[in-house]
Amino acid sequence: MITVTRLDERRVVVNAELIKTIEETPDTLITLVNGDYFMVRESADDVVGKAIDYARQIRSFRVV
Repeated sequence: MITVTRLDERRVVVNAELIKTIEETPDTLITLVNGDYFMVRESADDVVGKAIDYARQIRSFRVV
């Protein structure tokens, strides 16, 4: 899950696994696989970075 900021300053948590596309139109539009979409303040690069960080975090295996 990643946290992004809507245009009205509300924070929303999005399941990064469901992101289909990210566009800058010029605001950033995140479209999910089910057709829902969010306009957010973060740049497309920031959203991609958050999604990559999330994926790395949940896929890292640590031997304790």
